[in-house]
Amino acid sequence: MASERRSRHGCLWALLIVALLAGLSVIFVIAGIAALSGSVHMPRAASFSRGEDEYPKLTEVWASGDGNTKAVMVPLKGIIFLDEEDGLFSSGPGSAVSALKAIRRATHDADVKAVILEVDSGGGGITASDILYRELIAFKEAQPGRKVVAVCGDVAASGAYYVSLAADRIVAHPTTLTGSIGVLMQSFNLKELGEKIGVRDVTIKSGANKDILNPFGELSPEQRAMLQGIVDNLHERFIQLVATHRGMPPDEVRKLADGRVMVADDAVAAGLIDEIGYWNDGVAAAAEMLGVPSLKVYRYEKEFSFSDMFKSWTAMAPQSLIRRLPATRFMYLWQP
Repeated sequence: MASERRSRHGCLWALLIVALLAGLSVIFVIAGIAALSGSVHMPRAASFSRGEDEYPKLTEVWASGDGNTKAVMVPLKGIIFLDEEDGLFSSGPGSAVSALKAIRRATHDADVKAVILEVDSGGGGITASDILYRELIAFKEAQPGRKVVAVCGDVAASGAYYVSLAADRIVAHPTTLTGSIGVLMQSFNLKELGEKIGVRDVTIKSGANKDILNPFGELSPEQRAMLQGIVDNLHERFIQLVATHRGMPPDEVRKLADGRVMVADDAVAAGLIDEIGYWNDGVAAAAEMLGVPSLKVYRYEKEFSFSDMFKSWTAMAPQSLIRRLPATRFMYLWQP
């Protein structure tokens, strides 16, 4: 009986190994066919002389168009944070992490003449938004004549609008909600709840302001004024960027910078966006600014590795989940 069980187990392992090898063979065949068909664009050999952070390992896929001028579409969707765990599901298509990698990859590819930013986000971290904005500016500065077009989906508000300011033209769908020019600092006050359930705060600190925004404490008038000054300073930066990129007097921007959200028609009238249109209109706008009849648009896809799978499992460990709990942040975050 023992020998029969060992025989059955051996057969099962053999079948699993054969199935795995067959699956890998299929993947390699599909990748080879895609490369030969031209849908996958192989980067220049010289690009591999750059570091991973400068020139991330991404696969280029031909998305649309058949022109001689190369453009790259970069989706930016969801909350804009750059502190995501590195795993299979945490930095997927459209995340701020993926967008940052895609912009950097495009910046160091001399063939890329335009980035088409596909925006569908209500905002996020102030620094993350500013970094993405700066990377798009760096893309244009790296090679004269490059263009950036932002095509806005359901929402392009607050931090997402901040990032879009780097675009030479902003195109919004007729149903896009945009604007929300403002800065939000938010925390919770659990002092009364703690007193009701018998939870007391024990904090040992080096100064009166070291535990500012402690959820079990109260803000003093001086502390509130201090934090308001920080928010006002960051808000003013946002206002000045809008004024610079949209060609508007700062005082006109301040009238709109109270956090209000606008539909596309009102945003065009206010000067916050350039036109109402769709994806094809954004591509056409980029081609027009480059002075070419059409564009060949690529998208980047992450190269899968088995280590990604293990990273994603690690990210789901209890310690990693605890690190993801909400903390006090500076946000440009519009909440519907």
